[in-house]
Order: sequence, then C-alpha cells, then structure tokens
Amino acid sequence: MSFDSRTYTVQIGAITRDLPIFAVAPNVKIAIFNMLGDTEIVEKSVDLLVSRVPASAQVILVPEVKAVPLGHALSVRSGLPYVVVRKFRKPYMVNCLETEVISITTGAPQTLYIDGKDRALIQDKKALLVDDVISTGSTLRGMRKLVAAANGQVVGEMAVFTEGEEGQWSDVIALGNLPVFTD
Repeated sequence: MSFDSRTYTVQIGAITRDLPIFAVAPNVKIAIFNMLGDTEIVEKSVDLLVSRVPASAQVILVPEVKAVPLGHALSVRSGLPYVVVRKFRKPYMVNCLETEVISITTGAPQTLYIDGKDRALIQDKKALLVDDVISTGSTLRGMRKLVAAANGQVVGEMAVFTEGEEGQWSDVIALGNLPVFTD
C-alpha cells in the first residue's frame, strides 16, 4: 500500500476526520479509517450505533484489531458480552473454532479463530457481527462461518463504514459509506 497524499473527509455525528487515501491495487485506492486510539470517534460511533443493536442479539463478535475498541464500547453500552475473533492463534488458545478467509489488506489467505474459552458465549446464541469497515465482506463471511460452527445464528451486521457500492451492503447497519477511488 502507498499513500497518495490526498485525504477523504468523513463525518460521524459532529466529528470530522480526514482519512488518508492509499493505493491497494493498480488503479484502486481507498480511504483508510483507523479508529485505534481515537476515543472521540469510538464513543461517537457507539452513541449512534447502540440504539440500532438488534433486540434479539445475545453476543457481539468483533475481529481484531482495529474494531476491538468499537466492540468493547458497544458491549459496555449494550450490556452484551463480546468475543474477539482473532487473526493469529496464540499458544494459550485451545479448542479453537477456526475458518479461512482472504484478507483485503494482504490479499492472502488468513485464518480467523475463536478461542475455546469464548465458545460458550456464542454456542447456540444470536450474534451481532461488528467491524470498523466492511470492504469485501470476507471477514463477515468468516465470522458467519464461526457462528454457524458454534450452532449460533447471526441476527445483525454492523459497521462504522461500508466501502464500495452502497447497495451491496443494504443489510449492514452502518453510519456511512466510503468510496473506492479508481483514478
């Protein structure tokens, strides 16, 4: 990825941020939204999303790393437990659920894991899948597979932003959509 020196301005509530635009493939550029360490954006996003959490949800699943603060804050506000879907298996993780996806940021296969200690939180439960940005949907597909492997049911999908064609994400609860630049 390479920064092309331009930015794209987004607004979440009354807060604005200028997102750097990076080339991710030949003639394809995206605005990078990184909420890590931006407490103001995390809190405002949760302010706007918490009322839209499906009433039937029993657990929140969030992939590491950039979406973890969002999942944590949403858990605190909604009272629902959350599970971090890991992208690397640590030695202390046992009896994991796992599935493979293709990562947009690396373009390579990646395995997603749910630690065995968290399995009971999703087993036979209704899950809300939460991410910071939904781009290709590969992480969502992986999280859906993990929920299904635990005999759970996905009852909603939520993100701060979707990316690309807005119509393809009509089922996702989101605060906005980021364009894909092809210049």
